[in-house]
Amino acid sequence: MIFMNTPMDDANLLSEFSRRSFLKTSVAASAMAATGMTGIAKPSSAGKPETLVAQLYKSFNDEQRKKLCFDWSHKKRSEIEANWHITRDRIGTFLNADQQDLVKQIFMGLHSEEYAQTVFKQVEDDSGKKGFGDSAIALFGKPGSGKFEFVLTGRHCTRRCDGDSLEGAAFGGPIFYGHAAGTGNEGPDHKGNAYWYQAKRANEVFQALDGKQRAIALEAKGRNENGTKTVNLTGKKTGLDGIRMADLSKDQQGLVLATLSDLLAPFRESDRQEVMKLVAKNGTENLHMAFYKKGDIGNDKVWDVWQIEGPAMVWYFRGSPHVHTWANIRASA
Repeated sequence: MIFMNTPMDDANLLSEFSRRSFLKTSVAASAMAATGMTGIAKPSSAGKPETLVAQLYKSFNDEQRKKLCFDWSHKKRSEIEANWHITRDRIGTFLNADQQDLVKQIFMGLHSEEYAQTVFKQVEDDSGKKGFGDSAIALFGKPGSGKFEFVLTGRHCTRRCDGDSLEGAAFGGPIFYGHAAGTGNEGPDHKGNAYWYQAKRANEVFQALDGKQRAIALEAKGRNENGTKTVNLTGKKTGLDGIRMADLSKDQQGLVLATLSDLLAPFRESDRQEVMKLVAKNGTENLHMAFYKKGDIGNDKVWDVWQIEGPAMVWYFRGSPHVHTWANIRASA
């Protein structure tokens, strides 16, 4: 394979990002098929998620406001875990029916039309008998004040809605998504997993590397999962795990960007565009992609654990024994 050593410039990056249009047909269709979904639920047209957050906030009674609302500076606003409840009270028992519907509309509106139902089903599946109602929420700051953030948490789920209150942070801060499809210990094919398609796409990048490149890209063990520390940013442009984009041919760079498109496909367009803007700001040539030997289910060399990392970005996919994904993208480390 010929090395061109020429990173895509920002204009080409955004052009490629737009051209793929987040694989709205092929990838979405395969993901829906893999999870057994046959329909697409569209987010509510009643308003943007930020507008719905303001509506939810106004609906709170005194007890709800006391238990669910916090100052903007509260430390919990920036925390993240794989399985946690940001507040003690669950939405299924602490909120009335209309409020629960608003929370669902907010959640659906944070995702693309193609993936909203798939992602909702994943949360339902992973939350046990109580389903989505087992989720917990918190609001930081006050909608309309210029500084607010809605956070929804549960097993395999942390989502944020902040109306760009937190400048220079995609998604309003770090997010988490995952899935244990039917069992906590999935097989090599990860049958029914809502997010396994992303790993399959990432492995296409590995297959496109030559022997020397694979030796650079393949590492022994991925990062430890330790809450918010999992997504710490290094600020480094070189020396990160794996192979640097600047050392790939243009075709290979395109495959990495295609993988990034797949990672972003479940989310709403405004968040996808913000991610790409921040990635471009830090230089796409500084992205690194790594694959990890430990956690290779079935020893089939279809790498279950991998990541894309840059100076101010971490997207860590741990697919063993089931999918955990940690993401944090900012303007600077």
